[in-house]
Amino acid sequence: MKPIPILMALVVAGLLYTLVFERDRIAAVFNGSRESETVVVVEQPEPDADADATEFAAISVVAMESVARPVENAVILRGQTEAARQVEVKSQISGLVVSEPLRKGAFVTKGEVMCEIEPGTRPAVLAEAEARLAEARIEDTAADRLAEGGFGSETRKVAARASLQAAEALVEVANTDIARLRIAAPFDGLLESDSAELGSLLQPGDHCATIIQLDPIKIVGFLPETSVDAVELGAPARGRLATGTTVQGAVTFLSRSADPNTRTFQVEIEVPNPDLSIRDGQSADIAISSTGVRAHLVPQSARARGRAGAMGRRAGG
Repeated sequence: MKPIPILMALVVAGLLYTLVFERDRIAAVFNGSRESETVVVVEQPEPDADADATEFAAISVVAMESVARPVENAVILRGQTEAARQVEVKSQISGLVVSEPLRKGAFVTKGEVMCEIEPGTRPAVLAEAEARLAEARIEDTAADRLAEGGFGSETRKVAARASLQAAEALVEVANTDIARLRIAAPFDGLLESDSAELGSLLQPGDHCATIIQLDPIKIVGFLPETSVDAVELGAPARGRLATGTTVQGAVTFLSRSADPNTRTFQVEIEVPNPDLSIRDGQSADIAISSTGVRAHLVPQSARARGRAGAMGRRAGG
């Protein structure tokens, strides 16, 4: 008999024995060679057995070291942009408009004249008041000297002083009326309406123009009762407009009184808008930073739902 077939038969028999009877040891050797894995024992219930009947089986899992880290939290709500200020500028006196109108959309600076009213007889009224003031001053001085020399009564002195004060008041009224002939912008902003037309007659309380301030601009939202304590003044906030534009700002106002209909609290976020690209009334998704927590980051595969339905994580030991 040739020796080679015998040796081959012995080798095949050895391999078969190893694969059949020593397969658990071989699997353990291969699993132990992987640095990121370890073998743990977990409790697994039999599918067809009673609830208390369990068996232990060895499975391979990926081991990782988890360290708690700060995780930022945010309050999410919906809102809209609003102009920081909006004023309907009106006339305080009556008269014809003598200035060319400014068209809506025009940018005006603080102090720029938007409507100018015809002076009329107001300069003449001022001149008359100033003349009476000069006369009253002379009479007041003469009454003082006569009273000091004993040639005039105290009554005349008091009457002269009252006439002087009345003349001063008339001059002040006339100057105030003349100052109100020019209606100026109270702040830098955009006109939302045309200013009063040339030749139109304005009465006290009539509309001259509407001006809005868009820099900075506000984003206004309403917080539910469950989230109001999580927001503080000065907290960083972010807004995403319907156009996709993202803006950054800070909380500048948090209402102390709830809306009687919705039971929500108004919150305002101030956002820079130097190029005036953000308009009044745009919808926005708001995220306000709140106090964070320390938490562990675990993969989705490690989450599991228990027998009672509560969400938890898998753990081995």
